[in-house]
Order: sequence, then structure tokens, then C-alpha cells
Amino acid sequence: MGVHLEAVQHNVEGELVNLIHGARGQFNAIIINPAAYTHTSVALRDALTGIAMPFVEVHISNVHHREKFWHHSYLSDVAIDLICALYTHKYV
Repeated sequence: MGVHLEAVQHNVEGELVNLIHGARGQFNAIIINPAAYTHTSVALRDALTGIAMPFVEVHISNVHHREKFWHHSYLSDVAIDLICALYTHKYV
């Protein structure tokens, strides 16, 4: 299919920002599971919108069926799509 994927994981917000910035010119899109940073990180939002690259927000669980404070996302309104609640057995 001619698709190149690169998977990375990091627990440090600043490192995620660096990875996002480094994706510009290297990839056509980003698929990101920002985990708890979804609800707290303006820095990830700025990085993703700043590189002007389409991205999809992914969550393993359905964040809308969890406690109310998990419902807000700093990314969903600028993502091209949102995938959630497929749980890990549906992603393979």
C-alpha cells in the first residue's frame, strides 16, 4: 500500500511536542492518543495546530462514558476525526 508508519510513545509532554514538531515535512498525518493530556494540554493543541498537519485523536475507552471532567478535549475541535471506545482488542 506504500504506507510508512512510525509508532512512538512518551510520557513527557514536552517530548511529545518535540515529536509533533519533528513530524512536519516527514509525514502526511498524525494519529495520536494523547491520554490524559487530551484534557489538560494547550501545548499539544498548539503544537498540532502549529504544524498545519491533519491529525486523528484516538482513545481506547469511551471518554464520554467516564466522569464528566474527562469529557472536555483540547484537541477534538481541531482534529479531522475522533476514534474512541474500540478498546485494545479492536485496534489489532
